[in-house]
Amino acid sequence: MKAKYLMLFPLVLTALTVIKPASAAVALDRTRVIVGGGTVATTLNIRNNSKDTPYLAQGWIEDENGKKIQSPLLVVPPLQRMEPDSRGQLKVQPLPAVSALPQDRESLYYFNLREVPPKSNKPNTMQLALQTRVKLFYRPQGLTIDHNAPAPQLKLTLKKSGDRYMAVNPTPYYVTLVGAGNSSTHNIDEFEPVMLAPKSEQTLKPTVAQLGNAPVLTYINDYGGRPKLKFNCQGSLCTAQEVK
Repeated sequence: MKAKYLMLFPLVLTALTVIKPASAAVALDRTRVIVGGGTVATTLNIRNNSKDTPYLAQGWIEDENGKKIQSPLLVVPPLQRMEPDSRGQLKVQPLPAVSALPQDRESLYYFNLREVPPKSNKPNTMQLALQTRVKLFYRPQGLTIDHNAPAPQLKLTLKKSGDRYMAVNPTPYYVTLVGAGNSSTHNIDEFEPVMLAPKSEQTLKPTVAQLGNAPVLTYINDYGGRPKLKFNCQGSLCTAQEVK
């Protein structure tokens, strides 16, 4: 989850030295959004955690290039007032245009939630509109996942390419890798998170020497959890099993 900070009003330079890190008042109940094909709408829960300040909550969707869109997915309502310490809901509605999306793989979008504070009457005050941006995946109806079955990420493989491993994603799902290590070290500082598109492959930054012959990769599942995959390598090919 990412947050952007937008200055709404000027602030005198001397006041900048006393600004403290801010946390969002309006919070989303998840770190990623899955919109299933065939659903009327996907409901997202939001909350205003401020005990004394009302906020406006603004929601919208961007495509994978960061362009704001209103089709084939739409956020309803796009703007709502939230009283202090209150809960609310947003819905992501698939429009008929989703039928034009690929039906053999997921499509990537981004869901945005911005909190807009009330205008301050105090002079020399800066107000921040904190914006949360999370990945949104449209998952066609034929790709519904049975979460009691083995995770589709278990189909990932690694293949050696020079002094690096190539991660191969043969599935129709996006797979986000957020950590890497080996059987003795589960965190490599040099690892850069990668998102593998459906039916794609990408070279990982750590070297074969760093990851060894039993690499361990951490991915993000539908619920925001971070399970680990341990790979067993035979020659240049490595297959995965889930770490219990």
